[in-house]
Amino acid sequence: MKHSTDLMDFFKTLLKKERLSSQGEIVDALQEAGFHNINQSKVSRMLSKSGAVRTRNAKREMVYCLPAELGIPTTSSPLKNLVVDIDCNDSLIVIRTSPGAAQLIARMLDSIGKTEGILGTIAGDDTIFITPTDCQQIDKTLQVVQQLFS
Repeated sequence: MKHSTDLMDFFKTLLKKERLSSQGEIVDALQEAGFHNINQSKVSRMLSKSGAVRTRNAKREMVYCLPAELGIPTTSSPLKNLVVDIDCNDSLIVIRTSPGAAQLIARMLDSIGKTEGILGTIAGDDTIFITPTDCQQIDKTLQVVQQLFS
């Protein structure tokens, strides 16, 4: 019989492979590895405890993985660590973030608002569109945004 610390370590190793798409598949993989007393409700609790989420892997399959692998924001994450790229054209500023961070950052940008040249934002999972209050002043707004995350 294997120990619970071994179980959690092996469970996390399984999730890092980003191949398991259902709780049933996780149960089967754990049982094959010698954790015979595992069932779907235990797996469900382990998923919840570890903060695991279902997301798309590189092959575009829905799989379970750990938030550390995704860079999911936590309340202790410095926002600048969640911003991957900032770019713009003549009318929009686009921010790329770690998966799951866009809405958090967009909310913060919306709170800054018009005084800093931000008319509004639209956020997906990992991308934010910022509309400046004045497209002719977009470079100034871009500088404000870049300073927030430098």
